[in-house]
Amino acid sequence: MTGITYEDFIDLSYEPAPADLVCTFRIVPAEGMDVEAAASRVASESSNGTWAALPTGEGFTDMGATAFDVDAGSDDTGRAITAADPRVADDTTEIRVAYPEGLFEPGSMPQVLSCIAGNIMGMKAVDAIRLVDCEWPEGLATSFPGPQFGSAVRSEIFGVEDRPILATVPKPKVGLSTERHAEVGYEAWTGGVDLLKDDENLTDQAFNPFQDRLIESLAQRDRAAEETGEPKSYLINVTAGTNEMLERVDQVAAEGCEYVMVDVITTGWAAVQTVRERCAELGLAIHAHRAMHAAFDRLPNHGVSMRVLAQIARLVGVDQLHTGTVGLGKLANEDTVGINAWLRKDLYGLRDVLPVASGGLHPGLLPDLLDATGTNVCVQAGGGIHGHPDGTHAGAKALRAAADAYAAGISLDAKAEESPALQTAIDEWGTETPR
Repeated sequence: MTGITYEDFIDLSYEPAPADLVCTFRIVPAEGMDVEAAASRVASESSNGTWAALPTGEGFTDMGATAFDVDAGSDDTGRAITAADPRVADDTTEIRVAYPEGLFEPGSMPQVLSCIAGNIMGMKAVDAIRLVDCEWPEGLATSFPGPQFGSAVRSEIFGVEDRPILATVPKPKVGLSTERHAEVGYEAWTGGVDLLKDDENLTDQAFNPFQDRLIESLAQRDRAAEETGEPKSYLINVTAGTNEMLERVDQVAAEGCEYVMVDVITTGWAAVQTVRERCAELGLAIHAHRAMHAAFDRLPNHGVSMRVLAQIARLVGVDQLHTGTVGLGKLANEDTVGINAWLRKDLYGLRDVLPVASGGLHPGLLPDLLDATGTNVCVQAGGGIHGHPDGTHAGAKALRAAADAYAAGISLDAKAEESPALQTAIDEWGTETPR
């Protein structure tokens, strides 16, 4: 009996078709398994093969993937991996796999990921496997909506073009009463930030209920906007079960807010797609928090890279996404610059995504951060505002002064001569990176 075998899933002479989805994996073959054998199993298990030879005949359409490239490994920034890198096994190999267009259900991110990041993550044929990158064909990419606004939120919502928009999370991030949460927002807004943001684990708890927080925070937003003459907005966390999220999205729109925030990974991509549809109807932007991303991307040998997670987020339609701080903040370093570039590049006419830098930032870090990222970003500081010796309002003034200085081409020291709040921040934190 003849049928499909592992050998049918590898062809080193194959040239991917324009409609193929091409995925780059980093693999460590299991002991006794050569690289090509492991590569064929990755392609097989992620498309239409299995461990046994399969008979075929009438009623069968070949949707098999093809492993077509086997090369030395690299890290998520494209740098060659060597045995000197203690984070990465020295027997790591990079492979590329092409998937035919017909394998995928258009517009269904869960189905796509069940193929390219599903059972293969637990295969015994590899000791480790990491989905490093994807090359999305036009047909599959445009079956998703992409962002509704993208980086245009800077100009369309805030009228800002020459500086990053600024955000903050009230600290402590959970435990504040609704009244105090809204007061902190007012102090930050009037100090010069554009956005108040919930943290990832603040949703609808008894100490700060969702509906009360929405109403009271927006009242303070309106007060701050009137006093400053600047648009202000609020990233309220609607994360919940899908039906509850939709109800919260409706509440946000009814109260006149411009944004919702979603913990996109813990919520799940199907739910994000549903929220994106509702937000399109209501004209709301989506701020995507990436909580739990490190469960997939922190280990350099295994999982799914942040680059791929960012690609998924753009396709399903978020407008803003946390992408890291180019190593300047408190979180582990990653390819922030490369990820941001991908989020901005032309993708068959889909809108871009506004990168958000967050995690351990303060005014003294802004020049180096913006040198690396440019000003078409959102900068979020928590402790770097609320930990200011003179309080939240002064901390917000210091961050805004640093952003304005950068936009004007003025040094921090020069700006600090006219901004006591910035001078105090520099005296407190200098340009040191927190841990």
